[in-house]
Amino acid sequence: MIIEAVIQPFAEFGFMRRALVGCLAISLGATPVGVFLMLRRMSLTGDAMSHAILPGAAIGYLIAGLSLGAMTLGGLIAGMLVALVSAFISRATAAGEDASLAALYLISLALGVLIVSTRGSNVDLMHVLFGTVLALDDGALVLLCSIASLSVITVAVLFRPLVLECADPQFLRSVSRLSALTHFTFLTLVVLNLVGGFHALGTLMAVGIMILPAAAGRFWVSSPGALVGIAVLIAMLSSMSGLLLSYHYSFPSGPAIILVAGLFYTLSLVIGPFGGVLPQMIPRKHLKA
Repeated sequence: MIIEAVIQPFAEFGFMRRALVGCLAISLGATPVGVFLMLRRMSLTGDAMSHAILPGAAIGYLIAGLSLGAMTLGGLIAGMLVALVSAFISRATAAGEDASLAALYLISLALGVLIVSTRGSNVDLMHVLFGTVLALDDGALVLLCSIASLSVITVAVLFRPLVLECADPQFLRSVSRLSALTHFTFLTLVVLNLVGGFHALGTLMAVGIMILPAAAGRFWVSSPGALVGIAVLIAMLSSMSGLLLSYHYSFPSGPAIILVAGLFYTLSLVIGPFGGVLPQMIPRKHLKA
């Protein structure tokens, strides 16, 4: 009975299979990027960047409607522009990078909603904000799988510089010329995965599949490599579980996926062996001399 409830929706319906493939691709590509965002203490930066792509995607929508290419290109340009402008503001003025990002993402969010509202309907606005994971077509799947493949290869090639930059960026700058390249490549991966995730989960939910599995995995392992692995596993389980909840109980798919990831985070927070609430409450045995 349980096996039928799990397998039957994906075996019977093509849209469920496409949604699952798209979510698994996002989990494989975006979640490792989220791990490094968390290790760099930049989790809220990812949230800000997810809203920053909205006006670009909205302009693409305004020009070509719900066109995959136009909205992807617009979101990519807007995301990179916000990243560069916030870096310039933080270096050229007294404002910190967090303050400049917060200001730019609020402006971007309001501008994007305004642009979509001027031409589209409330349904179009909901699609942009919360995604259409159950309506992914072949073109969207090709885009998501391409971004995931590029992300996996790039993270594998730059894994050591990425880990070192998280631990001691000043040391990396002193011993290698890869520091600037690593940082810029990492920001590009963040924007690419947010743009890809936007098509499935929307601008408001895309960052969730990046950050929540990474935050949950942190309570189970300590090494960066193992953290990437368990975070991807949690993201994939959250994606499948959220889609099944959506199918059986008519929940909205994107929020269901993120809420399942949130449940994994809550469970990990309580029982995770590395810093979880309950393990820290258990008295530890002290060695006697």
